[in-house]
Amino acid sequence: MALAKITQVTGTAVHVPGSDIDTDRIIPARFMKCVTFDGLGEFAFYDVRFDKDGKPTGHPVDDPRHQGASILLSGPNFGCGSSREHAPQALYRFGFRAIIAESFAEIFFGNCTTLGIPCVVATAADIAKVAAAVDVNPALEVTVDVANSRVVYGDDSFSVKIPSTAHDALTAGKWDPIAELLEAKDAIHSRMTEMGWVK
Repeated sequence: MALAKITQVTGTAVHVPGSDIDTDRIIPARFMKCVTFDGLGEFAFYDVRFDKDGKPTGHPVDDPRHQGASILLSGPNFGCGSSREHAPQALYRFGFRAIIAESFAEIFFGNCTTLGIPCVVATAADIAKVAAAVDVNPALEVTVDVANSRVVYGDDSFSVKIPSTAHDALTAGKWDPIAELLEAKDAIHSRMTEMGWVK
């Protein structure tokens, strides 16, 4: 079964400001003792969403106005620190389907791409503008147009950057290498048999 072509992502957005938001802040290490990634969403940003007594701190993702937001806005060097795959997995299971930031840590970016989460780079000024618009109208639809490297919201838009390898993989539906291998398993086995590696 072919993967979906991800040419654009549309939804509401939430702004999580800050620089160098690392993977431990995205998913604290103590929640990584799991067999599958399924339950990680509830622990996304846990240590900044709750105080030491478990009381909510008023983190942006818990603001009722932004409930169900699928596009995350943030600052520079998002996803830095440990290369843990659990971080993008937690964001995906929380409901995010695209991230707009000033820059991304390389491994985090790659892990997001293989989950089908477009990560696009925008200027601080453009992020501030869309964040302000979302603050005024949390129901505002924001579109990350991967195919055309643009973000569109209301009557405004701005260009974004995404490496050509990620752009091409997402828009062609070839963003998960493991899924591609599984899809081609019969052809792979046939070729290995021809070469005498298996019988």
